[in-house]
Amino acid sequence: MALFVIGDTHLALGCDKPMDIFKGWEGYLPKLEKNWKNTVKNEDTVVVAGDISWAMKLENTAEDFAFLEGLPGEKILLKGNHDLWWSTLSKMEAFLQAQGFRSLHFLHNNCFLRQGLALCGTRGWMAEDPQGHDAKMMNREALRLRASLEHAKIQFPDAEKVVFLHYPPFYSGVQARELTEVLEEYGVRRCFYGHLHSHAIRRAVQGQAGGVHYRLVSADHLGFIPLEVERERP
Repeated sequence: MALFVIGDTHLALGCDKPMDIFKGWEGYLPKLEKNWKNTVKNEDTVVVAGDISWAMKLENTAEDFAFLEGLPGEKILLKGNHDLWWSTLSKMEAFLQAQGFRSLHFLHNNCFLRQGLALCGTRGWMAEDPQGHDAKMMNREALRLRASLEHAKIQFPDAEKVVFLHYPPFYSGVQARELTEVLEEYGVRRCFYGHLHSHAIRRAVQGQAGGVHYRLVSADHLGFIPLEVERERP
């Protein structure tokens, strides 16, 4: 069994929002499907790090969720800035149950134990010096991250905590200290994030910072191939 991650699938099967018009995204859906099936097995787990579906309402995600349901492995979904359909955990879980989607789960103020790792995370927020409303959103996301990590600390005290964000915790020389300080406080050693595309990828911070190893996992950056995070050893 193995754990993978990929961000920014930007599915639009239930709405008119083609990603193929953007450079590097031509024919991305069959490419993503092929690469996923060649990489992920049914017993594996894939974290989808935000910007999952362009749908505006939860009920309009059905076709996109059905696409994910048809791919191998268990999928753990994290909120992105374009996931405007995102609702309360109870409503989203009820929707999955009603639709018969059994392989999809939501990472939202909670955590999951997979391959011996405690999977934690939240959407995050823009790192650029937040003021006013942005400061409130950043602080709220820091609280959600802390809630997820605290859950892991209580439920799985011996497991390594791995964090998944949507927004980058560093960008253009600016650091989201509200989030990175929480990561360091809880001893997180690995953090994966998405959101960055095209020319913005060149400004992504990857590698070691403050004892945490950061890695960009937006789908176009990965060539639409889920990235292996951990594999269970025999």
